[in-house]
Amino acid sequence: MTDYRIFNETDALNYARQEVEFFAADADLVSNEFGDGNLNLVFKVVDQKSGRSLILKQALPYARCVGESWPLSTDRARIEAEVLMLHEKICPQHTVHIVKFDRDLSLIVMEDLSDHLIWRSALIQRKELPLAGQHIGTYLAKTLFFTSDYYLDPQQKKAKVAQFINPELCLITEDLFFTDPYRQHERNNYNPLLESEVQKIQSDPHLQAKVALLKYKFLNQAQALLHGDVHSGSVFVNESSTKVIDAEFGFYGPIAFDVGSVIGNLLLNYAGQPGLSETHVAQVYRQYLLDQIRQIWFTFAAEFARLMAAETTDVAFQVAEYQQLALQQIFVDAIGYAGTELIRRTIGLAHVADLDNIESTEQRAECELGALKLGQALIKNASELDDIEAVIQCIEKLAAS
Repeated sequence: MTDYRIFNETDALNYARQEVEFFAADADLVSNEFGDGNLNLVFKVVDQKSGRSLILKQALPYARCVGESWPLSTDRARIEAEVLMLHEKICPQHTVHIVKFDRDLSLIVMEDLSDHLIWRSALIQRKELPLAGQHIGTYLAKTLFFTSDYYLDPQQKKAKVAQFINPELCLITEDLFFTDPYRQHERNNYNPLLESEVQKIQSDPHLQAKVALLKYKFLNQAQALLHGDVHSGSVFVNESSTKVIDAEFGFYGPIAFDVGSVIGNLLLNYAGQPGLSETHVAQVYRQYLLDQIRQIWFTFAAEFARLMAAETTDVAFQVAEYQQLALQQIFVDAIGYAGTELIRRTIGLAHVADLDNIESTEQRAECELGALKLGQALIKNASELDDIEAVIQCIEKLAAS
């Protein structure tokens, strides 16, 4: 990658003008770097005459939250671009459009979604977007089914597994989700008021055994092409549209991981609500969040079941009883993965504004404690929770205690 260089705002502007067939020749372009993520630079280039705009995202050769002491391969930009382009073919209505990918510069040019909000921001602002859960459920069902052994022939599937090998970013997930929070580690970062609960988590062999099972599946179940990081900061929303971005963690893994990740992120907002708003408002919005979780699962399950029944190509997987068993196992594992998301975002390295924005240390600790207790309950009890309503009852019972 001899042509690779880290962009600044001028580089982004010149690239958009010279290398992308998008803006008029006389466009009056301005560029602004606005990314707040850990792994990339993100620029917005706007034509002040027409208002047309593009986003340029460049992979950095290190993790920005740590620095150059944590080097990373910029090949993740290739993986992200190829995941999103494939997902767009499968589910264009809910995937960001990639305009161009420049492999030498590890640079992705994509549509600007400024008419949308980041879903996490919308949740923190307590906006009710009734279609978001349904849209995400559809996105998950379609992208996961059509990249799996249910639809692809074995040779195609194995070639795609190789194409999307992503060891460096998978290692980040393996450590931050399943390892670091469950033992003392320098990367962990948590409210000191949680010390006793953290010690409880780190000394619970039953909990750690359940997490180990989930980690083993993450390492070994190459079921479908995952987005790999479907959290509320990787989704743009408005009243009528939902678009998924940021697929640099994409790889072939367990179907349940993507489903559980997005449910876990809504539950992080659920846990933070008492610290983000007045009690009555928090209670009302919590019901909205639970309804969105229902919508995610019901939509995913219905669409995935429909696709299995109508589109499965392997005769062995066309057996109706098998399909029911497979979908139920996805549900059980998804609830477990949702629990790991709650725990890792509370005591691990990478936190979320849904909890961190709570100003009072004591009140934040109460909400964080709720997230930890819920995470443990979901991980430990996933196999006993028969359906999404049982999960909702578990959430509400813990919230009331």
